[in-house]
Amino acid sequence: MLNLKTEFTFVSVCSGIGGGTLGFAEALTEYMGYVAKFRPLYGIDVDPEICKDYENLTGDPCYNLDLFDRQQYIDWHGHEPPEGWEEVTPDLIRRLSDGVAPDVVFFSAPCKGFSGLLPKESAKSKKYQALNKLYWRVMWLYMEAFPEDGPALIISENVPRIKARGADWLKKCRELCESRGYAFHNSDHDCGEIGGLAQIRHRNMSVARNQQKCSVWLHQPPKKKHKTIGEVIGPLPLPGDTDACGPLHKLPRLQWKVWMRLAMIPAGGDWRDLEKYDHTKYGVLGYKPRGGALAVEDWDSTSRAVTGGAGFGRSNGAAAINDMRFGTNANRHVSHYRVEPMDGVAGTVTGATHVANGRICVSDTRLKDRESRHPGVYQIVKFEEVGPCVTGTRFGSGAPAIADPRVKAGTHSRQDDYGVYNWHDTAKTVRGAGRTMNSRSSIADPRINCKLRAGTYGVVDWNGTAPTIAGSIDIHQGTAAFADPRVGNDSDAYEPAEEFQIPEDKKNGVWIILSPHDGAWHRPLTTYELAMLQGFPSHMPDGKPFQLVGGNDAKWRERIGNAVPPAAARAIAESMLLTLMASQTGDWFGLSMEPVWVAPEENEVKEPALVH
Repeated sequence: MLNLKTEFTFVSVCSGIGGGTLGFAEALTEYMGYVAKFRPLYGIDVDPEICKDYENLTGDPCYNLDLFDRQQYIDWHGHEPPEGWEEVTPDLIRRLSDGVAPDVVFFSAPCKGFSGLLPKESAKSKKYQALNKLYWRVMWLYMEAFPEDGPALIISENVPRIKARGADWLKKCRELCESRGYAFHNSDHDCGEIGGLAQIRHRNMSVARNQQKCSVWLHQPPKKKHKTIGEVIGPLPLPGDTDACGPLHKLPRLQWKVWMRLAMIPAGGDWRDLEKYDHTKYGVLGYKPRGGALAVEDWDSTSRAVTGGAGFGRSNGAAAINDMRFGTNANRHVSHYRVEPMDGVAGTVTGATHVANGRICVSDTRLKDRESRHPGVYQIVKFEEVGPCVTGTRFGSGAPAIADPRVKAGTHSRQDDYGVYNWHDTAKTVRGAGRTMNSRSSIADPRINCKLRAGTYGVVDWNGTAPTIAGSIDIHQGTAAFADPRVGNDSDAYEPAEEFQIPEDKKNGVWIILSPHDGAWHRPLTTYELAMLQGFPSHMPDGKPFQLVGGNDAKWRERIGNAVPPAAARAIAESMLLTLMASQTGDWFGLSMEPVWVAPEENEVKEPALVH
């Protein structure tokens, strides 16, 4: 009878908010009748708020430690560490782990220095090379902390460009592993495929396998079908419902012109599609609810047509009634919206805090018109009347306003207002009106051949898969919007408004503009929705909506974008559990359709044994 170990320990270093830990904690693998799982020990991160997020999400401890050595700290920050700063040593790692090496070390070192978003020259700088060194240093810390009995697997996740910009560090990691008896392998994968996510997230994985403790090949997890963005976002409440989803579900307040751009970009496109349209042929049509919406039928009248509308407020059919049978009764609170007269006796003072449920209003008769009160406050003088005395008072306390009938609706701007010259045109007379709004003083300059990055203002189709959720994701620099058909489908409940005041281009706000391409609302993803696309749980362990500490939306998005998707981490963890279980039996040969992450060295090969 085999007596196999079924619980394996792991630690998460450079842990982020705990996406990897959530996945590892959920992993289960069956092998020869045994069910194996992981037990998390702790996380490590340099940011105290991130450590708090980790603990809130996972329920496990997270140590707030700076993993830089002293020289790394100086190179990164440009100055000596502050008083009290201590360098993390192998001895500290050993003490945190209670003297026993964890079975698996999983870490995701900062990727800024390896990312293509960083200019090449900056990536070569001493500052970013100090950051890149963490990739090697974490491996070294755990191998050095346990030189005789190290972790069975050390796994590092990063961006694919590490193979180019971090080639030197990968070489150093390989040399370190070979000197300590570890096999080392590096390859790319798509977290979206192995985790079944609604995003395409290409990542790089380095695996160091302790050849004495883990003799079995480590295979990549099986691939799954990508979900569509609609499958993940569809069941969620519409953005702005912070009662249901918390403060992360607020829509960003974008400029009006940005909303217009998003509406004009077809689903699946980005800013480059804007160059294909003749914008003079398009306009914005305001909408208002169709007559009858929110109507209440009279008890004594005939009902209007009963329709198949979606419900009260969405249809112009009968959906509400003034039911006279429900009257007042003795049990109804008598002080609802009660206003006491000035000369009356007040009711009992209760703990009620609102006019709707207590007697907390009074008819105050003391404020009366009097001769001493200035008669010209906010006064507007008619065009044909005699003006009052001209004083030095401001608008709120005098009468310096007039109803001027000379400027009528439909007045056209002066010719050349906001005019822009073609590069090949001849300029008109140069005059003293130097502002763009009252003369032609702008030019289309073709010499600046600046192109936005691909994906900027990108709009994902409802049935499509999202691109990688990055830590800096924003509609201005990536594909962070999608075509939401849930609002567009209700457009039958609206009709064109007679008038619609178009906001100024740079006015910030939230507007619903139905795209002419598909009738959907092209809008940004909320921070909460980004977390759901990453595969985080919709609610915290205490039952509250998914939330992060602090109040900075940009930092929230960075933490979510930097996280390892829990579903992808679970898939990786389950492959590792199978390898760890099989290694206990000495059987290294297994059947799998998936590529090998780390195979045994040639001198390890034994007689093959079939593992079921």
